[in-house]
Amino acid sequence: MRRCPFLFARHCGRGRFPRDMAARALAQCVRSLARPSARLHPGAAVVGPAGSSWRRFAALSCGQRTRPAERARVQVRPPLAPPSRRYGDLPPLTLQSIGDRVMYVLKLYDKISPEKLQTSSHFMKDLGLDSLDQVEIIMAMEDEFGFEIPDAEAERLMTPHDIVQYIANKKDVYE
Repeated sequence: MRRCPFLFARHCGRGRFPRDMAARALAQCVRSLARPSARLHPGAAVVGPAGSSWRRFAALSCGQRTRPAERARVQVRPPLAPPSRRYGDLPPLTLQSIGDRVMYVLKLYDKISPEKLQTSSHFMKDLGLDSLDQVEIIMAMEDEFGFEIPDAEAERLMTPHDIVQYIANKKDVYE
C-alpha cells in the first residue's frame, strides 16, 4: 500500500493517490463520450433504418443507449449548405460615408449641440470645446475607423472637415 502524501489520508480513499482518481474520472468521461448514446442535441441527428422515413433523434431518451445493431442506423445529416468561410468586410469608403460617420460620432458627443454642428465648425472657437474634449473626439474617431491617429496629426484636426480629409487620405479614398 502506497503512502498518501497528504495530511488527511481519508481524502485519498483506500491508499490511492488523488491523481489516480482524477485519471480514472477523466477516462470514464472520455469513454462515456465515445459511446453512441442519445446525448446529442435534439435535431442534430436522425435515426431510422435505411430507406424508411426519418424521425428525429430526440425520440430516444437521454439515458437510453443504442444497441450495436442500432449504431449503424444513427446517421448525421450533412448541413444544408456546404461549410464556407464568409469574411466580413465593410462597404467601400467614400467621402460621403466618411463624412456621415464623422458627423454621427460628433452628434453623439454630449458636449456638442447638434444644432451648432457643421462640417466647417471649429471645435474650440465655434463649439466651445477645450483641448481635452478635442483629444476625446480624436479617440472616438480612432475607435470608429479602427486606426490610430498620431498626436502630432491630431493637434491639427480642428474641424469635422479636417477629420474627414485626414481619414480619406489615410484610407486612400478619393472622389
